[in-house]
Amino acid sequence: MLTKTKKDEKTFQEDSTTGRYWITTFGCQMNKADSERMAGTLEKMGYIRANDELNADLVLYNTCTIRDNAEQKVYSFLGRQAKRKHKTPNLKLIVAGCLAQQEGESLLRRVPELDLVMGPQHVNNLENLLGKVDLGNQVAATEETFISEDITSARRESSICGWINIIYGCNERCSYCVVPSVRGKEQSRYPNAIKSEIQKLAHDNFKEITLLGQNIDAYGRDLPGTTKEGRKENTLTDLLYYIHDVEGIRRIRFATSHPRYFSKRLIQACYELDKVCEHFHIPFQSGNNEILKLMARGYTIEKYKRIIENIRLLMPNASITADAIVAFPGESEKQFRDTLKLISDIGFDQVMTAAYSPRPNTPAAIWQNQLSEKVKKERLKEINELVETTSKKRNKRYLDNIESILIEGLNPKNASQIMGRTRTNRLTFVEIPNNSEFKFQLGDEINVKIKEIRSFSLTGELYK
Repeated sequence: MLTKTKKDEKTFQEDSTTGRYWITTFGCQMNKADSERMAGTLEKMGYIRANDELNADLVLYNTCTIRDNAEQKVYSFLGRQAKRKHKTPNLKLIVAGCLAQQEGESLLRRVPELDLVMGPQHVNNLENLLGKVDLGNQVAATEETFISEDITSARRESSICGWINIIYGCNERCSYCVVPSVRGKEQSRYPNAIKSEIQKLAHDNFKEITLLGQNIDAYGRDLPGTTKEGRKENTLTDLLYYIHDVEGIRRIRFATSHPRYFSKRLIQACYELDKVCEHFHIPFQSGNNEILKLMARGYTIEKYKRIIENIRLLMPNASITADAIVAFPGESEKQFRDTLKLISDIGFDQVMTAAYSPRPNTPAAIWQNQLSEKVKKERLKEINELVETTSKKRNKRYLDNIESILIEGLNPKNASQIMGRTRTNRLTFVEIPNNSEFKFQLGDEINVKIKEIRSFSLTGELYK
């Protein structure tokens, strides 16, 4: 950990006081969960949430580095706050997350107005790091560290659906991905600690949980224990059976899965356990085996298709979502067409797409066969059009169906509608009946008849 005194400050307030904080989160669900934990720490310290970023006394950017445009957006935000700090020297300015880990001390040189740069492995240590800042230091906390069991109390954005980190880091070495170098080695939490956190959420009237991991199927590989049959215990499958009986929790989800480790036993568990939702997010990244090999993904398209077949054999209407990268270095037109064909053949409910972006310290970034920005834009546009069409086609199965919707709140764009999600994770809007008999609370489950479908959402009416 780098700590250096701010010698250029003329004055320093010995007794620092807390004030208002603001957190902006970039990137994935893991980052959002980390932000909730850091917000909980700040509120425990006496900070209150600001109603506007420009009125905050502490501004924290929890960053993503998976693509270049995410980085550039962070620097744009930082520039605005750096100028503000010259007028408000007591402003605390923090960069957390993956960009912080990637850039480390160099970020302090690039943006000298920063007080603290901290990687994802240091989220639980925010209070101690701010203590060093209050002593007049600039701090860079990016060294690899063991993540002690999380004792922070998160400030949850939802009062109904809660995220639970079950494994930190990633041991995969995909040739395009910076995540292992910024989030560290895999480290699984112990099952009893996870169950305890879920029980607390249930006590607080949460109804749905999502288990999170960068590669969630790797859960438990670093924990001790094998069964009498020689099978590794403490797997994700074992964890699902272990937590399933927590009273009060109605729905369980998990993400993100890796095709290399997605097992028949896990599929069977999802079928048997009624709280586990029929929604699987399994990135395929490319529909071509040669590109998958260059990506170092460790599976073939044939294996990926078998996984989907095994899921649909037991759960025909399960929702299958995925991630895909287009314009990977050297990707030919035919190889790109293979990706489009896979999307059409499987009929995904949704695919999150991205054009390849070279990332620091990854093998693919220095390959000579990079594709042009023009090709990237063209392929991204084409795949997005296909995904929108495929998703809408897939959504036809909901039309006139009765679906169970967990109420998450009001539609922010239409106060006459409540919104929630199906078990398959499809966002659904429901018109509130014009009578006083219909009473609802957040977390209620209601039956809804689906009357309208779109590519990525549904609309229905209350069904009695």
